[in-house]
Amino acid sequence: MIAARRHRRSVRVSVALAAFIALAACGGGTNTPTANHVLVVDKSFDMKTADPQREFEVSGGIIAKALYSTLLTFKGADSATPVPAVASSYTASSDAKTFTFKLRNDIKFTDGTQLTSADVAFSFNRLINIKGNPSFLLDGVTVSAPDASTVVLTSKNANPAIPFIIPNPALGIVNSKVVKAHGGTDQPGADKADQAESFLNGQSAGTGPYTLKSFSTTSEVDLTANPNYWGPKPFYNTVVVRNVQAPAQLINIQKGKDEVALDLSPDQASTLNGNSSLQVKAIPGPNVFFLFSNNNPKISSITPNKHFQNAIRYGLDYQSFVQLAGVGAIQTPGVVPSLFLGALTQADAVKRDVAKAKAELAASGISNPTVNLGFPSDFTLNGLSFSTLAQKVQANLQEVGIKVNLTGSPISVALADYRAGKEQLGLWLWGPDYPDPNDYLVFLPGQLVGLRAGWAAGADSSLEALGTQAGSTTDNNQRGQLFQQIQRQLNTDGPFFPLIQPGQVVVATKGVTGADYNPTWTIDVAGAGG
Repeated sequence: MIAARRHRRSVRVSVALAAFIALAACGGGTNTPTANHVLVVDKSFDMKTADPQREFEVSGGIIAKALYSTLLTFKGADSATPVPAVASSYTASSDAKTFTFKLRNDIKFTDGTQLTSADVAFSFNRLINIKGNPSFLLDGVTVSAPDASTVVLTSKNANPAIPFIIPNPALGIVNSKVVKAHGGTDQPGADKADQAESFLNGQSAGTGPYTLKSFSTTSEVDLTANPNYWGPKPFYNTVVVRNVQAPAQLINIQKGKDEVALDLSPDQASTLNGNSSLQVKAIPGPNVFFLFSNNNPKISSITPNKHFQNAIRYGLDYQSFVQLAGVGAIQTPGVVPSLFLGALTQADAVKRDVAKAKAELAASGISNPTVNLGFPSDFTLNGLSFSTLAQKVQANLQEVGIKVNLTGSPISVALADYRAGKEQLGLWLWGPDYPDPNDYLVFLPGQLVGLRAGWAAGADSSLEALGTQAGSTTDNNQRGQLFQQIQRQLNTDGPFFPLIQPGQVVVATKGVTGADYNPTWTIDVAGAGG
């Protein structure tokens, strides 16, 4: 998130993603909705729009997921296996540049119009040409519709991540006829010419399990079940998503009937332990906190030293960071989070070894090193302050013989230094653009985050070659193995030190089932039952 490479979810850096892993994941998705079934979801809004091709915020993704169908989706909490939705099947070319989707022929919009490839092409081209926050998802991709039931995506470069990108709610399919009639366009220049957003903020034009009843970016969004939905009928006839801050969520969830709270911190959630009317669940979230040591000798004569970097690697007390982060947190063994394809296991995680760290520092030839640590001093995620984490880094490395000056600054200042590669040591996080390991190639030499750590192209040719291979391999088993190999090598030779994945906490009233957390859309309200 904070390590954003372009126009990404603007407040995913300041809002803790959260969701609920149901005790009975098979809950009410196939039940017939009735008028007295109402689900209330409390969420601190970062809401900007109900237009799927413009939304790229956490709360906006929840709404778009409910209103619009996508070619592919994920099942429940899984984000490692794309499965058919509007597309009944798809194939990928051996070079990972061409993806062909065959569409179902039984899906209709709420006005009775049948969904065809023309609607998919319109939606995707509209996303590209609006040039909004989610437009980068289809960078370098052209869209064609050779017949009414076929969509072809052609990528300029090999991109095996496309099937993992397609389930994003921003790629929800709109009724092209209706959107055009209300000022929408998918043509170049749509960033200025498209006028359909106001219409889509008042009325949905999709094929999702719900339709839009009312929409506000500041108070609440009301959804009603779509009687013509082509998939399993949702249990809840009405869903109310309310803009509520965490302290009020803590109060509301203890009074509610069918309710979910999405923003409680681990500390807040811990106060609910023992409440038999509630379900409290925490899982490792998708955000990876990491430390780096700048490889650029112009920034520091100390931090590029490989023995010095190893002193940091083995001097950090990783379990102390996990304890600090609280319920649901884990040590992240590599830069790819545990939820995604290619993640390492806990057996691969670096372990603290103070004696080894001191030996590495001695081997560096640097006596009594002093370095500066940059971080966003005013930023907190899931109740976890970067300032507190920085103090922990300082204390850990002091035990090894490394003096760390804390040079944190407000996030606007710290981000500028970080992005310019000016920090000697840096403490930051990376949150996923999409649930695929390709999104983590940015940590390699010459790539976005690699450059921020002074790691230039050519610094590690074998690792860079592995990255090129992993980024173009279509077989997911092979991809997973390659990304694990990359991370093991990063953990040995790289300037990055993955620390933790903080927990994502969701509290739900006892009767709510099936509201699975998924990092792509947070929560699928249509999957919830009672």
